[in-house]
Amino acid sequence: MLRNEMVIRRRCESFRRAIHCVSTVAFLGAVVVQQSMYAAEHKAHTTWSAYEGSVDSDQYSALKQINKSNVNQLQQAWFYSAAGAHRFECSPIIVDGVMYVIGKSDNVVALDAATGREIWVHDNGNPHMISERGFTYWESKDRSDRRLFFATNNILHAVDARTGKLIESFGNQGNLDLREGLGRDIKSIREIESGTPGRIFENLLILGSTPGEEYGSPPGDLRALDVLTGKLVWTFHTVPHPGDMGYETWPKNAWKYVGGTNAWGGITIDEKRGIAYFPIGSPTYDFYGADREGADLYSDCLLALDARTGKYLWHFQIVHHDLWDYDLATAPKLVTVKQNGRVIDAVAAPGKTGFLYVFDRVTGKPVWPIEERLVPGSTMPGEHAWPTQPFPTAPPPFAVQSYTADDVNPYIADPAERARLHDLLLHARNEGLFTPPGLENVLQPAGNNGGANWGNAAVDPTTNVLYVQSKNAPAILKLEAKRPRMEIKGSPETKGQLLYIQNCQTCHTSQLTGQPPAVPSLADIVSRLGAERIRSVVTNGASPMPSFPDLSSQDLDSLIAYLNAPGAARVPPDIIAYLSAPSLAPAPAAQDGSDAVKYWTGYGFITSKDGLAAVKPPWSTLTAYDMNQGTIKWQIPLGGVSELEAQGIKDTGGFFPQGGPAVTAGGLIFSGTESDFKMRAYDKDTGKVLWEHELPAAPHAEVAVYEAGGREYVVQAALPKPMGSRYESVPESEQHTQGYYVFALPKLDRPAK
Repeated sequence: MLRNEMVIRRRCESFRRAIHCVSTVAFLGAVVVQQSMYAAEHKAHTTWSAYEGSVDSDQYSALKQINKSNVNQLQQAWFYSAAGAHRFECSPIIVDGVMYVIGKSDNVVALDAATGREIWVHDNGNPHMISERGFTYWESKDRSDRRLFFATNNILHAVDARTGKLIESFGNQGNLDLREGLGRDIKSIREIESGTPGRIFENLLILGSTPGEEYGSPPGDLRALDVLTGKLVWTFHTVPHPGDMGYETWPKNAWKYVGGTNAWGGITIDEKRGIAYFPIGSPTYDFYGADREGADLYSDCLLALDARTGKYLWHFQIVHHDLWDYDLATAPKLVTVKQNGRVIDAVAAPGKTGFLYVFDRVTGKPVWPIEERLVPGSTMPGEHAWPTQPFPTAPPPFAVQSYTADDVNPYIADPAERARLHDLLLHARNEGLFTPPGLENVLQPAGNNGGANWGNAAVDPTTNVLYVQSKNAPAILKLEAKRPRMEIKGSPETKGQLLYIQNCQTCHTSQLTGQPPAVPSLADIVSRLGAERIRSVVTNGASPMPSFPDLSSQDLDSLIAYLNAPGAARVPPDIIAYLSAPSLAPAPAAQDGSDAVKYWTGYGFITSKDGLAAVKPPWSTLTAYDMNQGTIKWQIPLGGVSELEAQGIKDTGGFFPQGGPAVTAGGLIFSGTESDFKMRAYDKDTGKVLWEHELPAAPHAEVAVYEAGGREYVVQAALPKPMGSRYESVPESEQHTQGYYVFALPKLDRPAK
């Protein structure tokens, strides 16, 4: 707990330089101003040859064949099925009329971008884990060498973009093990590849990672590889090693055991200046940090590095000593701010907190003041929450940042269920955005899956308007000590039930119902996914679910047996009561990473029993910012919920949309929402809906916009409908609806010359 304001201010001052350190003098003397070869040869933003459109992550297209005047004529041009793809959030890239996608059974496929016809298929051999959001494309200056990079099961692959064949001169015959070189035993690293593609700068492939979110996760080192050979060119340690700046913000030798602090949501590059911007994630474990006391640099930072060398330029930490999983997940956006007669090239980072953080690209200085304000202290043994957190004074927040018991969703039909949720919110500790998790229920108003997430922002460089798609998704956190593993005699189903209670029940509930829409029901999960897929997900994780690498093959057999026949389990009631009881373990974690007690919590998504949001709408919004003024131009609910729309209840915003928008020179914003299965086109100046189309599947990725054969297209990846709404069983008849929905204006007969 906090002692007094004087102690707080002294402590903050001692860390001020570490938290807000900006190093630019050396960099300014070394900047070489040049455009990359690719940007010089291609008109800006008329292609979609990189994830999110281009290396600047703008999610903007300069195409305008489809515009406000004709978008109401938009119709589906073709569809390509990706039935059987397991991790499916793919935003395609398109080069020279060829679209690259994740296809059936997680294979990599090249399609004719005008027709959807298959050109080639690269068989990944049923990998179960693929970099699910897409690919990275590189070509040589003379275009004689064109490569596609992606990862499966922690192995980075390079294939010829024209044939789909492995390029054997890269790495080890076309493959590179991403677990190597991280300073940990390679056998202990279950997951490291990032679902989000890397970035190309000149002849470098710059990579982030997704190392998992549990105790003992590997570190999130940033790395750059030579695109021709796969050799490591530079590494930046996001958990500093001895001698690195920021080392003193962690316990001694934290780099040996702390994980996370990774760039998983998207990397942005200012090609002109040669600066790479990384949105860094939270350290592990997400919700309890007694074994990582300190500010924990470079977790939760916007970090700027020299793209050629990996040299540190500047950083800003948006959350100190993160206990909420409030990491930066959206790729930073490059904007130009015209302010008081000055022109500031800036970089903007939307956060899960609902704040938009805006900085000078070169110096890291905030464009508008950001204040350190006192926040609540922790009640947990051994935990020292950071006494202050940064609060931007402008622009205003784009997401809801506070809820009370009076904000229960009025559209929940059952009065008893509304009363239950009212009581839950009323008695939870609720002291704002930064109320630390504890042994009691704690309301997390922004939510660890709320605010801006991956792919959730786009910017129009011609108007200097930034668009943020976000979720209002509060959570309830409650820490408990993870008890020592208990063994029990009995059938495989009984042993599996015990493992389920110890590892799964907090999130998926004792009845296997889950917490939709983020945590799926496990009813009939074995028949729906199959045993091998379950093994892969449990072992490797599948966001937001962490991995459970300590479970043996025999453990997994027992767990699957229980999930296949939960009624057959017979764990004694007294053991169930013991394992389900609140934990009051008093011992704090050790400061060397060898925790005497590990505290943990589920992600705490709060929903009604019928899967609706616990709080009143809007549940998601689309916000337009005037970046010159630092003000909101307009904000609208983003989509709706089909079940409510059928009752005439509209404009609630979709519940937990995934993916993100694209903005175009045609005056449009395209976005899809899962909970009503619709694609929409909005007027980018007003937010008015100009076109909408219901899909037979649920949109689940960033929209891409491209041109092929003189025709403009819009593409959206989507999951089978039940997976997008309530995670119910997906019948085989619906599996074929997973894939890519491509739209264009009707073809017009051209008059003869």
